[in-house]
Amino acid sequence: MRLTAFTDVSLRILLTLATIERDTPTTREVAEAVAVPYTHAAKAVARLGELGLVHARRGRGGGLRLTAEGREASVGWIVRELEGPGDVVGCEGDPPCPLNGDCVLRGALARAKEAFMSSLDPVTIEGLAAPRKASAGRVPLQLTRR
Repeated sequence: MRLTAFTDVSLRILLTLATIERDTPTTREVAEAVAVPYTHAAKAVARLGELGLVHARRGRGGGLRLTAEGREASVGWIVRELEGPGDVVGCEGDPPCPLNGDCVLRGALARAKEAFMSSLDPVTIEGLAAPRKASAGRVPLQLTRR
């Protein structure tokens, strides 16, 4: 299974915010830190805000902050929300798969996808960030203020 680039960027943003102790970086700073275009980061931040995982405040003194829900959120739940429903393969594509009517592969792939997501359910953002925060007592992310 392969995650979309949007999900990848979103998870990187969450992990970045989880490793920052006292700072509230801007979307532009986080985009630079995770090496993605600002527009991609802005879309991801907007969706993470809709899910209640990130709080974004505009203007002077604004920035991004991971919410308590964001810290405790299951990675499996986050990935399900970001990836959305759908099959692993496009059985209904153009042209549609000729095996579609009698195919058992679709069900096997759906079970495999759910097993993948279920394996991520016990993993939290805070749990993923903890080793990075503890490694040698160093600051995990350097943000440059302009």
